Amino acid sequence: MNRPLSSAERSAERRQNWLKEEATKARESRGEAGQMEFWLRLARSRITKDVKAGRGDVYSGFALICRLFITAMNKRAEGDGRIWNDLMQYAEQVVAKHPPRH
Repeated sequence: MNRPLSSAERSAERRQNWLKEEATKARESRGEAGQMEFWLRLARSRITKDVKAGRGDVYSGFALICRLFITAMNKRAEGDGRIWNDLMQYAEQVVAKHPPRH
């Protein structure tokens, strides 16, 4: 028999559902670009909160992720899709294992 969820667990579950619903709505109304914009707004908000909490290294971390993404796009445009494919596969694995929380 499963125990009832704690208040924190229920809150996290509601948050997860909200994120999924909002990402789906953004995709349905504005396509892939809308979904991307949703996640960028969420990232920007989270970065601001992390900086206020004294975790300023989030700037360099986000910049590095952006550089990686641009490198993968450039290589793919040059005809070498290995970095892109590896990045996408790794991202899908991480997100599946560790769903985003805000």
